[in-house]
Amino acid sequence: MRRTTETVLTLTQWLSPAFPVGAFTYSHGLEAAFHAGWVTDGPTLKAWLKDLLTLGSANADAHFVAAAALGTRPLKEVDDMARAFAPCSERLLEAEAQGRAYCKTVSAVWARKLDGLIYPVAFGAAVAREKLPLDLALTLYLQAFVTNLVTNAQRLGPIGQTEAQGIIREITPLIEETAREAADGELTHVASAAFLSDISAMKHETQYSRIFRS
Repeated sequence: MRRTTETVLTLTQWLSPAFPVGAFTYSHGLEAAFHAGWVTDGPTLKAWLKDLLTLGSANADAHFVAAAALGTRPLKEVDDMARAFAPCSERLLEAEAQGRAYCKTVSAVWARKLDGLIYPVAFGAAVAREKLPLDLALTLYLQAFVTNLVTNAQRLGPIGQTEAQGIIREITPLIEETAREAADGELTHVASAAFLSDISAMKHETQYSRIFRS
């Protein structure tokens, strides 16, 4: 698919913090990891994010985006599998609520009927319908995922603004690599082994004091 200024602007709009999916309200279990002492500074945060990109939910989400965009399987099958990969109720809530908000806005503004899909699947379906370049879509999706968690880590306190930007820059090659590996849309490659992240998401469900929904 041809890459134009318009396609780049559409993708950056969809993945902007200003797009109303409420990403800033979800820490993906990071808040519980912070309180447990598993993520305490820049190096531990970077290691956490690398695990998500290579072994965990970010890697799986990239495959779901690609499968939805390429149509390698029926959309409902991709959506069902993506839901099954949510390790706990709050992680599923995070994906469902953002997907619902994303579908609502894209349907209203771009006149593309989307409904009932969780976030990575909804994003992939919209990429297909707008005929946007998948390689760029995957890369920017993963960058937005990482950026949101780094921003939320700043709210939790272990890193400052300059260090946060340094982490995003250092992880960029891994973002590109993960996007390339997921681009075939083959779901037999999907796996998840970032167990501490999943446990953190579970622990967050019963955490007494918190500022994030997951």
